[in-house]
Amino acid sequence: MKKHIAGFPRIGVGRELKKALEAYWKGVISQEVLEATCRRLKLHHWGIQESAGLSYVATGDFSLYDHVLDVTAMLGAVPERFGEFDAAGVGIDTYFRMARGDAAANIAAMEMTKWFNTNYHYIVPEISPSFSPSLSSRRIVEDTREAIKAGFRPKPVLVGPVTWLSLAKASEGYDRWEKLEEVVAVYCGILSELAEFCSLIQLDEPVLCADMVPQAIEAFVPVYKRLNAASGNASLLLATYFDTLDDNLDLALSSGCGGLHVDLVRGRGCLEQVLGSLPSGMIFSAGIVDGRNIWKTDFEQALDVLVRIRGDVGEERFMIASSCSLLHSPVDLEEETSLNPELKNWMAFAVQKCDEISVLGDILDCWDCSEALIENTEAIQSRRNSAWVENKEIREHCASISDQMLHRSSTYQERREKQAWLNLPLFPTTTIGSFPQTAEVRRQRRLFSKGTLGAGEYEQFLKDEIREIIGRQEDLGLDVLVHGEVERNDMVEYFGQQMEGFCFTENGWVQSYGSRCVKPPIIYGDVSRSGPMTVEWSTFAQSLTTKPVKGMLTGPVTILSWSFVRDDLERSEVCRQIALALRDEVQDLEHAGIRVIQIDEAALSEGMPLKKKDRASYLRWAVDAFRLTSSGVSDSTQIHTHMCYSEFNHIIGAIAAMDADVISIESSRSRMELLDAFRDFRYPNEIGPGIYDIHSPRVPSKEEMMKLLEKALVFIPKERLWVNPDCGLKTRAWPETLASLRNMVAAAHALRDIHSYVC
Repeated sequence: MKKHIAGFPRIGVGRELKKALEAYWKGVISQEVLEATCRRLKLHHWGIQESAGLSYVATGDFSLYDHVLDVTAMLGAVPERFGEFDAAGVGIDTYFRMARGDAAANIAAMEMTKWFNTNYHYIVPEISPSFSPSLSSRRIVEDTREAIKAGFRPKPVLVGPVTWLSLAKASEGYDRWEKLEEVVAVYCGILSELAEFCSLIQLDEPVLCADMVPQAIEAFVPVYKRLNAASGNASLLLATYFDTLDDNLDLALSSGCGGLHVDLVRGRGCLEQVLGSLPSGMIFSAGIVDGRNIWKTDFEQALDVLVRIRGDVGEERFMIASSCSLLHSPVDLEEETSLNPELKNWMAFAVQKCDEISVLGDILDCWDCSEALIENTEAIQSRRNSAWVENKEIREHCASISDQMLHRSSTYQERREKQAWLNLPLFPTTTIGSFPQTAEVRRQRRLFSKGTLGAGEYEQFLKDEIREIIGRQEDLGLDVLVHGEVERNDMVEYFGQQMEGFCFTENGWVQSYGSRCVKPPIIYGDVSRSGPMTVEWSTFAQSLTTKPVKGMLTGPVTILSWSFVRDDLERSEVCRQIALALRDEVQDLEHAGIRVIQIDEAALSEGMPLKKKDRASYLRWAVDAFRLTSSGVSDSTQIHTHMCYSEFNHIIGAIAAMDADVISIESSRSRMELLDAFRDFRYPNEIGPGIYDIHSPRVPSKEEMMKLLEKALVFIPKERLWVNPDCGLKTRAWPETLASLRNMVAAAHALRDIHSYVC
């Protein structure tokens, strides 16, 4: 029985890649030292896969920043603003400039958005008429040769050309599909070379599980005819994941590939169709172990499915795999020493998922795995029967939710009049919530968590930081302030730590983008709030100024999406539980005198099903969860929300239905492309399209931000336009933060002079 994974986490169990990248960017280590760290990680990860008993090790899945950007570099798709690259190909510094921008040269980074419906961010390829595809990076070949040299059997993994072009953006008016033939030619060259020393090559085409544009549908089979021909004796494994194939199943089955990988966690709905139509020569790769969650695989349920598949396709045409890349899982559960042993016994991280795949294959091969099977059964039963999982009181509270609880008592126009007490100027300025978390902030937090710093000393330190942050905002001239969130380690984990039904890891890190890692909480049981979570810090900040200070909350959909969520209860119901807990927090903030409250829903778009036909139900319960959270306040309290790094144009109606008084949305990396949504949709409330990219270290000028605001004014009335950054400032340094905000405020003031009006 062949066994494999679709990819392994890159960051290292100790976040070695993150640390090496950031040291390289600071000039602390050389490129040689960075590459040596990468080499050690790759060898270690290949060793994990081989030791687990997998048939192949994945190569090409390791990336210095992003696997989509790797393909962009491989094809030489370097935007002109980054300059030409030489015959040696796209170098490491050009690669990083594409991802991060160039502060010294004032060059903006490439756009970044979510990888399908995950919390992983990819760098969006840019296609222009001048782009001439050519083989410009051989990293996947070099990595694969390195694996062979080290004694491993490799399976290269590469994002397929149809998905890459589908995710790309083109210069205005240009058809990116005109470059298809040239792009495919480069792929053919790479595949031909890999085929000389690999028997199986994985091409990832998750776009098959989404709504494909007509050009992609028309091109798919001819493209794969060329790719298969170029692969010679090697077999192509067409990998699909994150949803069902549905309307694109015929394309996958007609691809001519030697194998088809199907996500049987999120795409099991098409299993019968696949098995009933699978070509006689095509291998079936069953993605039965969840690559995106941390719960142990139920071997009994999995084996029922696997035995059924083997009976249909035969053992020679059957592979067992992870549902998708394990990039979305933490690395190793054994590194967790403080988790409750019972909860830990319910989980599996990437290392353990490799073992699960191997054990399932061994069981089907009739090896004696009785001990592993018994242990798995006991763990599954322990979780199923645990008293920690269900709370009768919470279930009854959710059942009592009424329609009235989902609506503000008045319309936006009526509320706007009652919010006049804010006395805001034209183009009011604010930030998204967090301010730089310095090394000293992180050091003090560590000391407190280790018990070497007393609670009183830590509280005083945080208050001093908040006092300084408020002062800096007043000096800048911002209109609506924030307390800076210095007390928060993470925008989701912070809230989870103050709720029932959550648990937390020490080293459960997952890559979000580049060197940015997150440590998602784990929702294992029914959720409720233990008590006020943010009131003390918000009221302290408000006591320091006469300007309004926003209370800052993470919304229910974002807490849901950025956690590892229990799989024994509908996600919509888990979200309702979170929303009820947050509703109490919103009301406590209002009662404490906080009259501007922001409820971030950065993940609203991310949580959507990939296909439009499946989205209405999701958007209905997601919007209801936000409204349940926000609608218990008076008309004079202003509700904000924030969204970032997702596609908004197709869901602008749902965003409007959330009925927040003010929304702020990421838009600077796309140069205000989100404004396309306002051509046909008249957004009724107030909006702040972010006017500078906080994920790049460059400082945008006042003039640059004014141009973006003037673009926004074409579609958004000046009376309803706010001025703010794209996202929170937690990861930035103070000098660039102050310089950027100073320019932002200056841009707002300049526009007030140009567009002055009388209230």
